[in-house]
Amino acid sequence: MMLAKNTIQARLTKKGTGGTQKPSVASARKTLRERAGWWGPSGGDSKLSPWYGPDRNKFLGPLSGEPPSYLTGEFPGDYGWDTAGLSADPQSFARNRELELIHARWAMLGALGCITPELLAAQGTPIVEPIWFKAGAQIFQDGGLNYLGDSRLIHAQSIIATLAVQVRAAV
Repeated sequence: MMLAKNTIQARLTKKGTGGTQKPSVASARKTLRERAGWWGPSGGDSKLSPWYGPDRNKFLGPLSGEPPSYLTGEFPGDYGWDTAGLSADPQSFARNRELELIHARWAMLGALGCITPELLAAQGTPIVEPIWFKAGAQIFQDGGLNYLGDSRLIHAQSIIATLAVQVRAAV
């Protein structure tokens, strides 16, 4: 056991003129991209080349033609297609990327909200309608939905009133 410990210790240290020194963490540590060979210091063939850069996959494959000049393949999901010109302005492009991230987070929470009632009902928790696409129909039943033990919170009448106010305000 002592031999193994000394061997590991010898690997971790460098011999210098004044004794032993441990290598600096910064010089020994590599980034994920360097370890995977993505845009490594060698400048060799990238493993991400089908998805990034000028030779990336395009939205219609070989029929796509030349993408707009502002779509360089630098960002994920850039397949060279922007018919509405939403990415032409760098500020609006940054804002749209931020909004897409926010919407993706809401979508993940929505998926969790669909699955959780079904899992709880399977474990024995009493839920009137655990299936997410059937839960909305409860509002039209007698008594409507009963959120937080108060039947006055959400009813079909309040949804219709809200719709009427929104349509009236839009006109």
